[in-house]
Amino acid sequence: MFSKITSNIKVSVIPEYDSKNSYPSENRYVFKYNISIENEGDFDVKILKRKWLIFDVGFGYTEITGDGVIGLTPEIPVGENFTYFSNVMLRSGVGNMSGKYLIKNMKTQETFEIDIPKFNLLSEVLSN
Repeated sequence: MFSKITSNIKVSVIPEYDSKNSYPSENRYVFKYNISIENEGDFDVKILKRKWLIFDVGFGYTEITGDGVIGLTPEIPVGENFTYFSNVMLRSGVGNMSGKYLIKNMKTQETFEIDIPKFNLLSEVLSN
């Protein structure tokens, strides 16, 4: 597990190689990742946007941006968490991801960024 706390918001990531949906002979390595966003602060927050930086060894960086997460802009009350799953495909089978969420303080309506910790992606095919 990879975790990071920014402004009392804890983001944890558990990546996993998805061998059932990967085709190494076609340079298609799929990874699933589970994200948990925990509000350890003293005000409710809302996830407005996400920005991912995906590194694929031999192919470089790709930046992905968009509204919310998995089509949602969830509110996370104090002491609660929001969890979701997603996936990414690499061509090399080795890389990493990191990113940021744009968060809204529901009390003051101000926005701020929190970090998504960098996590490694390594296919089981290449690690054996």
